Amino acid sequence: MFGFAGKILHVDLTTGTLDIEEPPEERYRTYLGGSALGLYYLLKNTPAGADPYGPENTLAFMLSGTTGAPVAGQSRCTVVAKSPLTGAVGDSQAGGFWPAELKFAGFDGIVVRGTSPRPVYLWIKEGKPELRDASHLWGKPTTEVDEILQGELDDRRIEVVQVGPAGEKKVRFAAIISMANRAHGRTGMGAVMGSKMLKAIVVRGGKKKLPMADPDALRAIVKRSIPLVRDDEDVWELAKYGTMGITESQSAVGGLPTRNYLSGSFGFDKAKKIGADVYFDEILRGAATGDQLKQGRDTCYSCAVRCKRVVEAEWQEKALNPESGGPEYETVAMFGSDCGIDDPYAIAYASQLCNEYGVDTISAGATMAFAIECFEKGLITTADTGGIELAWGNADAMIAMLEATLKREGFGDILAEGSAAAAVSIGSGAEDFVVTSKNQELPAHMPRVKPTLGVIYAVNPFGADHQSSEHDGMYTPETIEESPDKYQKRMAEIGLTNPQPEDALNEEKIRYALVTQYAYSAMDTADVCQFVYGPGWEMLGMADLTDVINAVTGMGITVDDLMTYGQRRLNLLRAFNAREGITRERDTLPKRLYEDPIEDGPSRGRTLDRDTITDALDTYYRLAGWEPETGNPPRTLLEDLDLAWVADEIGV
Repeated sequence: MFGFAGKILHVDLTTGTLDIEEPPEERYRTYLGGSALGLYYLLKNTPAGADPYGPENTLAFMLSGTTGAPVAGQSRCTVVAKSPLTGAVGDSQAGGFWPAELKFAGFDGIVVRGTSPRPVYLWIKEGKPELRDASHLWGKPTTEVDEILQGELDDRRIEVVQVGPAGEKKVRFAAIISMANRAHGRTGMGAVMGSKMLKAIVVRGGKKKLPMADPDALRAIVKRSIPLVRDDEDVWELAKYGTMGITESQSAVGGLPTRNYLSGSFGFDKAKKIGADVYFDEILRGAATGDQLKQGRDTCYSCAVRCKRVVEAEWQEKALNPESGGPEYETVAMFGSDCGIDDPYAIAYASQLCNEYGVDTISAGATMAFAIECFEKGLITTADTGGIELAWGNADAMIAMLEATLKREGFGDILAEGSAAAAVSIGSGAEDFVVTSKNQELPAHMPRVKPTLGVIYAVNPFGADHQSSEHDGMYTPETIEESPDKYQKRMAEIGLTNPQPEDALNEEKIRYALVTQYAYSAMDTADVCQFVYGPGWEMLGMADLTDVINAVTGMGITVDDLMTYGQRRLNLLRAFNAREGITRERDTLPKRLYEDPIEDGPSRGRTLDRDTITDALDTYYRLAGWEPETGNPPRTLLEDLDLAWVADEIGV
């Protein structure tokens, strides 16, 4: 097959052995790559009940056939393992240049098992892997490790994924970092990698040319897509501002998490202070000379959108380094409004700390907000925090507690377990302030304002995630009517032709959530960027993605086939959880969303209704074909998805 390298590297860290597998073509055709292929190896190699930090937990890095092709949005990698944060399946994506470089180095993926007796890193150069001692790298931040390895290997063009000091210390929301600023953030994959004493995976390929089935067809797609970066308003806002372009609008509609989800509005002035224009005009590299469009934006391999932020400024005489990138919307919201902080420089510094130490900014920021509320309401005091006076809006205190958490020092050692576990340690009703699903902190999109997204937060196998479906506002009559050549056309491609009011939670709206979940699931299996491809506002639609896959691989798939890949991957995720005994009872939303009305702003007074959400979940399971009592996939469905072996594995 075109596109694929045809090789998977298997690493046993316990024995130090390296084996190269050449999977049959049928495996690629069944799983496509990315998340689904990673889940295949996770289910095959990780026994039920495995300790997430134990040698039996499998950590898999997987690419797809399109990875490394000269087209936007393809340089992504999926990492899967059993999550130490949730106890369920872990799944996380990141971009940059490392994924394409791994493909050019001759591999479609890496399957890591066992635990090394000492710190090591994996070095792959032009198809030849070896394990090397990493004792001299242990304890060092990500930017320093990149610099050391470039010198040690005498090559400035190597690409590195690594764990920072937080992953080494098993902070449960630790991330795997590449380029010191791209994060496999969600589900604690960095803690798994750190527990295996695997500091980094370093790759260097040979020829940067991917054999393709139809290069002319791909060039045609590239030619028509590049002008969209400027010509499409949605895409240009992303290119210019990154995801933080929505900060002010989210606050304006009452959907910006504020003070640990107590409010949905930060107020006009404060939202503007942490909004995209301030970062663009003051903090991005090149802002002083008006050159931030060139210097303040970074990109992934072969992507014309260039949506990554690059900051260069100071906060309290501490440098905001370009090497650490810059904050995106989720980071701005969770360290900003959710902590009551309106200092954009402090938020950028918090983002930098997270990238240097290697943690997920969503969980880190949300955990800080949780700790602040506990302090404000007297559940913890300075005697607990080591003198840190946590308060809404106190950036100095937030940064101090964040640093303690990243280092597992003092009270930070408790917070490093995540907010749900920390609440148990604190007691005294702290559980009421936890905003998680499956113990994973909710992102910066509020279900009390986006109820269908709340359903996805609840049912998503790896915990709350804002990039697992399209959001409520994409499927309204107004949105569809205003954009017949884009939104309407793309929704129709995947069978969605009956738009609903934004706040509706009826059967059609649940079907919309499930169908777009299949679409996003397919993208995570194809390992493509959900800001470039998608069924709504994105640069290219699902039919375009199908064309890209076919041009590169020659597989000849349809949009329906692509959606089936997404359905197959979603059921693999759910099946892993079923094997772990995780059922419908963990498809929950935090108490706050039901019992604490939004305090102020345009969404004041909004809550979720438990009975309505229960009915919505019933509808979701029925439409997904899952058992209503357990929320698990039945054997008949798994067999229809060519997953009979999975049915055997989970005993259905």
